[in-house]
Amino acid sequence: MTVSLNLENITAHYGTTKVLEDLSLHVKEGELVSLLGASGCGKTTTLRLVAGFLEPTSGTIKLGERDLTRLPAHARDIGLVFQTYALFPHLSVRDNVAFGLKQRGVPADERKRRANEFVDLVGLGGYADRYPANLSGGQRQRVALARALVIQPPLLMFDEPLSNLDAKLRVDMRVEIRRLQQANGTTALYVTHDQEEAFSISDRVAIMNKGQIMQLDTPEVLYSKPANAFVANFVGFENLLEMTVVSEDSTSVRAEAAGGMLVDLPKDRFAVPGKRFILAARPEGLVATPAAGQPVGTGLPVSLGLRTYLGRAYQYQCATPAGQITANGPLATPYESGTAAILVPDADQCCLLPVES
Repeated sequence: MTVSLNLENITAHYGTTKVLEDLSLHVKEGELVSLLGASGCGKTTTLRLVAGFLEPTSGTIKLGERDLTRLPAHARDIGLVFQTYALFPHLSVRDNVAFGLKQRGVPADERKRRANEFVDLVGLGGYADRYPANLSGGQRQRVALARALVIQPPLLMFDEPLSNLDAKLRVDMRVEIRRLQQANGTTALYVTHDQEEAFSISDRVAIMNKGQIMQLDTPEVLYSKPANAFVANFVGFENLLEMTVVSEDSTSVRAEAAGGMLVDLPKDRFAVPGKRFILAARPEGLVATPAAGQPVGTGLPVSLGLRTYLGRAYQYQCATPAGQITANGPLATPYESGTAAILVPDADQCCLLPVES
């Protein structure tokens, strides 16, 4: 059975410390939503509230039409995949997978059949009689995933499930998790601090900060159209320049930043939100070119500093009247420290944001 998950106006405390404030979240049927953020943002607390390990101070948690808010954890019928696998060392792979079925009173023959089915599903058919100590980290995580799926829960939750795996295995396992979640059509809530992991696996991602959801959207929208400066910085727009419009015509807008820096923004590529705005740019969104011969207003004038080789480009730390800026330059022409340059905004790697009060 596929159901939706709804959190409405959730507030939660640890002692006297408020960790979630008026948080609302809707996960649609069969959707995988990730909670993404730095340590202490509230993402794990949210998961623990849904799982029943904590109770909210106020608000409601519903799975379909069932109100879970005050139900004990064992009565919620939720599948959980933990960071540390949490396998029973004295049970075989098959028996670990069958454990939840045994707790639910499923007859032995049916239990074994279903356990074998899900062991095969995660690609461990030849390992059913092995014990966790004889498995690799990736294999143990597959067992944990099969154990959560075999009970056919209406909601599947993941708590940093890949953080103990090496980089290559993490990529393989996130593909496997996504494949299995989609094949079963299970509604899922996924907690991680890894942006690439969240973006690659999710239908939508909730970026969290200080117990609140700053933006909930598809990975594509979050990456290209962040809603505010916090989200922009989180998804890689390292440079945030506050600018003021000084003039405009039918095709462009001229704006200035601190120290009188001027830049012309074409209207067909940038929609300027009001007289004051923030130009948010990734390093690859501000392309460094020599200033000699360039007209005023072509870009942001800077002095190039420390140069770093990235493989695909050179990256420069740039001194400007508005502060330090990180920008990229072409591989073909590395520039020396102290070179006077301009940074030309690339619309595909920049966005304009409103100035927040």
